[in-house]
Amino acid sequence: MSDDMSGFSKRSKLEEEDYYMSPEGFIVFTEKYHLKRGYCCKSGCKHCPYGYDKKTGSIKK
Repeated sequence: MSDDMSGFSKRSKLEEEDYYMSPEGFIVFTEKYHLKRGYCCKSGCKHCPYGYDKKTGSIKK
């Protein structure tokens, strides 16, 4: 297993408008963050701007 952690240093830092904390203490990414990232991760995110439906496994346009 490689100990190369260089990928972590390439990630941009989260800005205040990129997320908020849920009442349960989870980080919830905003639509703005997802658009900044540039692709759908297909995890069924609450604010997915790409229209991914976790139940069907497809992206609605």
